[in-house]
Amino acid sequence: MRTFGTQGRVYPSRHYVVPRTEEKKELIKRVKEGRYIVLFAPRQTGKTTFFRLALDTLTTEELNYFPIQLNFEEYEDYTTAEFYSNLYEDICEEIENVFQKREETPSKALIQFLEDTALTDHVSMRRFFTHFDSFLPDHRVVLIIDEFDAIPREALKGFLRSLRRIYLTDEDRCPHSVGIIGVKSITQLSYDRSVSPFNIQDEFNLPNFTFEQVRELLGQYTEEVGQPFEEEVLASIHKQTAGQPVLVNHFAEILTETLDIPKTEPITMAHFLKAHTQLLRGQNTNIKHLITNIRKNPRFESILMQIMTRDEGVDFSLDDDIISELATYGVIKEGVDGMCEILNPIYLYRIMRVFKPVVNGLEQEYFPEDTSEVLHEYLTSTRQIEMEALLDNFRDFIARVGFRILQVPDTPQESVGRHLLLAYLDEFIRRIGGVMHIEVQTGRGRMDLLISHNQRKYIVETKIWRGAARYLAGKRQLAAYLKLEGVTVGYYVVFDHRQEPEPRVETETIDDVTVRSYVIPVIQEPPSDAHRVIE
Repeated sequence: MRTFGTQGRVYPSRHYVVPRTEEKKELIKRVKEGRYIVLFAPRQTGKTTFFRLALDTLTTEELNYFPIQLNFEEYEDYTTAEFYSNLYEDICEEIENVFQKREETPSKALIQFLEDTALTDHVSMRRFFTHFDSFLPDHRVVLIIDEFDAIPREALKGFLRSLRRIYLTDEDRCPHSVGIIGVKSITQLSYDRSVSPFNIQDEFNLPNFTFEQVRELLGQYTEEVGQPFEEEVLASIHKQTAGQPVLVNHFAEILTETLDIPKTEPITMAHFLKAHTQLLRGQNTNIKHLITNIRKNPRFESILMQIMTRDEGVDFSLDDDIISELATYGVIKEGVDGMCEILNPIYLYRIMRVFKPVVNGLEQEYFPEDTSEVLHEYLTSTRQIEMEALLDNFRDFIARVGFRILQVPDTPQESVGRHLLLAYLDEFIRRIGGVMHIEVQTGRGRMDLLISHNQRKYIVETKIWRGAARYLAGKRQLAAYLKLEGVTVGYYVVFDHRQEPEPRVETETIDDVTVRSYVIPVIQEPPSDAHRVIE
């Protein structure tokens, strides 16, 4: 039985695979047109698997094309001479592999040519391809290079210049088409900031899985095993991952293997919530990469907090080094309006947890001293959450701690209210055995927390005060979202950082749903010591 691949390359014989039929057709079309294609995307987005599957099609079905697949991953610290010497050995091995797959034998003349040739630099590489083409008169050579950004720095410009010269020669060039795959773009690899010599590139975009592709992937498992997924589970997986390939596969792996659900039972939302909690709180390679990357630069926290708190958004400009680097790591993307968005709700939640102190020093004051250990004061007799009482207490907690809110370690002042609310609800949900996650992926000034407990959903939207008009617009936004989710009551928490805040609590009906709103003042500064006047 096949499995869901979460580590490295995916193989159709061993794993469930999204065929990406239309994208593959488009790539092969560009190859046939002789394009020099670049695909730069974050790690673990499926780009290597996609390219190799497309090239396998060329190898087995388009016999007048001769694909040579290379990988530069090992060469980053090599000298130029070492790089070209090993590159030539790789090329010869791949030529042999193609002949073997096609059950063909290279001519004696070609074998002799390969034995007599050596690569020493980019010029000898260009001349090699010119002569190599004469031994394959009925074929068009396609060169695919994975992990291209590991090319030795001193070899980069010469390599690109030779490819550019080949491209500009004539239509019978060799290689006919080139595909470059990596994480960093050609511009980012031009370390001296000069104009790139590779201005003939045709950029190829490989998007995350669509909802239909998620359905197709999980449908392969259902067809093979007989265990169906509830429709809401499919939609929730796509919503929480935004189709990020490794996260989708990891979700499916937890649901079909880790949770050990009997194969005779359908996979339900109750199962989804358990799997989701594992992704939110556990570790896997993708999440480790995310956390490692956002901790690389102290400036990342500042820009990510701005993306999550500013209603007006942060311009997605790849001319900005910080924005460009976060996009390279797959942490953010460009929204439809040209603003930065966190890639998906799972990443947003994990980013909040990374920048939220493990201990904020105020945990013992979340609840009044006479509160029971099981927190039954905030549960009804049928164990439903008393959200009004819970949020009323949070408002009172913020008032109780006063200026000490500013002493929470390593927390930007504008984010401290949200951090404390997340920590407060996290503590409560953990103690009553519920589940909490973030619903909206963008973080654009808005964070929707969805709490699931005892087969019921509770939605809390948080914002920072940006004026009365936006406050009212936020209520309508929440009301529309509540109707979409089939929830009749929602909670709106707005943190007011002004010097003269206006605290309020309001409950009103908007479009047939109830919205309870809180405007909670955040103390701006600790009280100063009285100054003594000395005459």
